[in-house]
Amino acid sequence: MSTAQTLRRRTRRFGAAVLCAVLPFLAAACPVDGAAAVSGGRGLSAVIRYTEYGIPHIVARDFAGLGFGSGWAQARDSVCDLADAFLTVRGERSRWFGPEPAPDPQGSFATSNLASDLYFRGVRDAGTVERLRATPAPAGPSRAVAESVRGWAAGYNAWIARNRVTDPACAGADWVRPVTDVDVSALDYSLAVLLGEGRGIDGITAAEPPAPGTTPAADGPGPARVLPPARPASGEPAHESPAGRSARPGSNAVAFHGSTTGNGHGLLLGNPHFPWHGAHRFWQSQQTVPGELDVMGASLLGAVTVSIGHNAHVAWSHTVATGVPMNLYELTLDPADPTVYLVDGRPERMTRRDVTVSVKDGAPVSRTQWWTRYGPVLTTLDTTGPLPWTGTTAYALTDPNAANLRGSDTALALSRARSTDEVLSGLNRTQGLPWANTVAADAAGHTLFTQSQVLPRITDDLARRCSTPLGAATYPATGLAVLDGSRSHCALGTDPDALQPGVFGPGALPTLRDTPYVENSNDSAWLTNADHPLTGYERVFGSVGTPLSLRTRGALHDVSALAARGRLGVADLQHHQFADRSFAGDLAADGLRGACATPVRGADGEGGETEADIAEACRVLARWDRTTNTDSRGAPLFDRFWRRLTTATTPDDLWRVPFSPTDPLHTPRDLAAAPSALRSALGHAVAELRAAGLSADARWSEAQFVVRDGTRIPLPGGASELGLWNVIDALWNPEAGGYSDVESGTSYLQAVGWDGTGCPVAKTLLAYSQSSDSTSPHHADQTSLFSAGRWVTSRFCEEDILASPALRVVPVAERD
Repeated sequence: MSTAQTLRRRTRRFGAAVLCAVLPFLAAACPVDGAAAVSGGRGLSAVIRYTEYGIPHIVARDFAGLGFGSGWAQARDSVCDLADAFLTVRGERSRWFGPEPAPDPQGSFATSNLASDLYFRGVRDAGTVERLRATPAPAGPSRAVAESVRGWAAGYNAWIARNRVTDPACAGADWVRPVTDVDVSALDYSLAVLLGEGRGIDGITAAEPPAPGTTPAADGPGPARVLPPARPASGEPAHESPAGRSARPGSNAVAFHGSTTGNGHGLLLGNPHFPWHGAHRFWQSQQTVPGELDVMGASLLGAVTVSIGHNAHVAWSHTVATGVPMNLYELTLDPADPTVYLVDGRPERMTRRDVTVSVKDGAPVSRTQWWTRYGPVLTTLDTTGPLPWTGTTAYALTDPNAANLRGSDTALALSRARSTDEVLSGLNRTQGLPWANTVAADAAGHTLFTQSQVLPRITDDLARRCSTPLGAATYPATGLAVLDGSRSHCALGTDPDALQPGVFGPGALPTLRDTPYVENSNDSAWLTNADHPLTGYERVFGSVGTPLSLRTRGALHDVSALAARGRLGVADLQHHQFADRSFAGDLAADGLRGACATPVRGADGEGGETEADIAEACRVLARWDRTTNTDSRGAPLFDRFWRRLTTATTPDDLWRVPFSPTDPLHTPRDLAAAPSALRSALGHAVAELRAAGLSADARWSEAQFVVRDGTRIPLPGGASELGLWNVIDALWNPEAGGYSDVESGTSYLQAVGWDGTGCPVAKTLLAYSQSSDSTSPHHADQTSLFSAGRWVTSRFCEEDILASPALRVVPVAERD
């Protein structure tokens, strides 16, 4: 038996009590003689042990202390992003930055600070978060979460009180201020409503009743003009996910059953695609309360729990689900008063919320919001188009996650789980995920997929009985229901196993267990495993028998082949993550060969490119390895060609063989575009590369990169539309030489397995690095690893932490 195995067995045998006894620096965080340790009047305290890449391992004797350590450590790494997020949920952005600028579009659907402030100030004035915090568990937060929140606020406040902010993003800024427990909980709330009320912020804050005497004919475009969101030309089902144009989280995850692995234990690869900037960045840590909790993973900034991670027994990840976490009600108004609506013929008056927001260099701005039994009245909803408030009709939004502050308890339940069975029971018990699927594997070899979302209880039968003409179009196409608000029997029902009224209970959720693999890349639950389709769920959860994204198709091809090959290990997960194979490149290869074999004389594009340019582009793509590895020549050319082609061509016209629900992994296929159209798209791609100073045979490293501390770091991966697992969503900027800044994409990676020793075999990577502070030594170190396809070995077990050559022990306490 190896020394490591011996130490691990001793760790398991003697447990947390012995560790506390033999490691003096943990004394402040450990029980003494079965009672809480005396802190010497220092208040809340924790011990933070930093290992390589600035990863903190936080130990405390209770959840309040654990929250304190987390708040302190998060402030140290990302105080500016956090302070900015707190301005948002307090409704104070306009006060400091002015009303016109927009919040970070990767974290908010609001198109101006003023709209954001009016919404969140209204939430604060209504006492919504305070009311949810006071709701008894399990419908409301548990004591453990409440204590963690209290501790987190204290830890954040202690750090900003004792440290000088060096990050240029907010150094010396007056808006970096202490926070309260309610502020911390409000961050959780903002995440819960992100894809519900969050999508309607502009429409909620701009809604005004029509002037008295206005006639319906004069009210502007009617409901017939409101169309469901269109599927983009690339064929990517972007609106299968409710995420839309601004806040665009996504993800991949796959779990392999023990029957496919080399040792009978499970495997999990998590690859969430989240913003690289702002409040929705991930932050990595280990959280330990001896005898209560020991988990490693990543949290969204401001979260008190680990969002995605692993412990000694189980690993899990989340992907953005296709379930639509909201619905609309079409209101029939009293002709004499547009702020009165009718239900079963009886009038109900809307509730006014008068909200005032402070504005930089200007007078305060006041607006009125209008609320109904169904939720707020709104006049726009992200990309759905106008929802006009006329003299006879208005629309109200129902978001059940506006009553859900259980997300942290769900994360805590997963962190404590010892098996996929306990993962599922924890999800069912807490019911706190607003818009995510869960994929999990455990040491015993089990796998789990479940779409455990808080969704409005809209059955297909209810939609048939109660949809308005608008809803008859939107519900089948997108899962967004628009119901008749004038009939009380069109209200949302409640399942007996649901924690709150108006939502589905766990018994209705699509779930798949113990198949050779479970995989999700933001398509519906339908083909979580291609050999075991999930069907029978309501349309609001997602579609069945509809085209898959190229990313999902490529992923299912790859993971099913891996499962069939068998004898898998963590190294196979690592290789899959950085294979960077473009499924679109595979599908387009034959069509390009045909187009390149067809001579066309003269200029083919608008950039003045010649037949020689097209011929050279054809030669480059013939040699391209169909990946977006950093050294891949031809990847920039194919990327710009594919974007041009799919923008100019509808899905129906793009493919010769149409989609077939009986062969979803292999259809649609075979490019149908004429050779002249393909060559024209190639010509445009050549011109775009030339404008960015790139040759047709440029390497991907020349076209996609970030600059950190003056150093250019090339990045692998690319757009989801290319059919890539390793998604990098970046803006094309010819003046900067290509894709010079990443908006979102691969963030916290984990490849986790087990070897029977008691310690998980885990590799992790935080693609954009731990700290958003440009002066931190951990602002770019993991980004360089990501560039090279390298990983960090997870130091989860005690002996591994203590063996770190970078180990630095930092005791922190509320009072010096």
